[in-house]
Amino acid sequence: MLHSMTGFGSATLENAKISVTVEIKSLNSKFFDIYCRIPRGYSEREVEIRNILTQELERGKVEFMMTITAKDEAAASTAVNRALVKAYFKDLKETSIELGFEPSPTEILRMATMMPNAFNTDGLSEADAQEEWGLIKSAVTLAIAKCKEFRLQEGKNTENKFREYIESIDGLLAQVEEQAPKRIPMVRERIEKAVSEWIQNENFDKNRFEQELIYYVEKFDISEEKVRLKNHLEYFIKELKTASNGKRLNFIAQEIGREVNTIGSKANDSIIQRLVVQMKDELEKIKEQTMNIV
Repeated sequence: MLHSMTGFGSATLENAKISVTVEIKSLNSKFFDIYCRIPRGYSEREVEIRNILTQELERGKVEFMMTITAKDEAAASTAVNRALVKAYFKDLKETSIELGFEPSPTEILRMATMMPNAFNTDGLSEADAQEEWGLIKSAVTLAIAKCKEFRLQEGKNTENKFREYIESIDGLLAQVEEQAPKRIPMVRERIEKAVSEWIQNENFDKNRFEQELIYYVEKFDISEEKVRLKNHLEYFIKELKTASNGKRLNFIAQEIGREVNTIGSKANDSIIQRLVVQMKDELEKIKEQTMNIV
């Protein structure tokens, strides 16, 4: 079953003291990148949260946002360190005057509250801390589950698209197989013309003639390429039925592309060339979609 790297999940859980809301967004990325935005007072939990995300989501660009709201004043564990904020405010204002400008009080206050230790955080008891972390972890797990469900649905949609593209290429290959024998009269005419010129030549070299004949046969024969392309298409569909990943599917798509390109270069037929162009168009769609598969 395919999983897309595009996903979204959110969850809100609460107890008597706090409400925890978690949002997870994921997009396609070659590697696994995590951007976390969590309340400052819970920064010590970031490593644990990252480990959970890495284990569950595997790949992609992930944006994680967590907000925690106290349900009453008694539950609020953070308070403004007013004395320190006032000192920051005064120092920032004096510094700005020395530099020759006077910013708004609102801007100075905003900067002051962003300075170190601008907030006092009351320590929780070990039991309360464990209960709080349990609630946070449950919210994270639930949001991840919803994100994975979203990814699975997107993966199903992408799988259906893959099947359409592969079926289209297979149909075009059938047209190539139908058109290929029609090239024979033209190829025979070219070989006969070349042979007649060589035989009439006084310096006719039989060995050279055999080499040239083999060259023409190999140059126009696309039998092996058709067989290999057919096998690659069947292998791609087979991989869709397993827990395949985007990298493997992209590798198979590259193999399909090699055979398509070889058929195009050896076809020497305008109709087959047009069919090859259509194959390449479908193949580009496949490659683009594989970039979004986990």
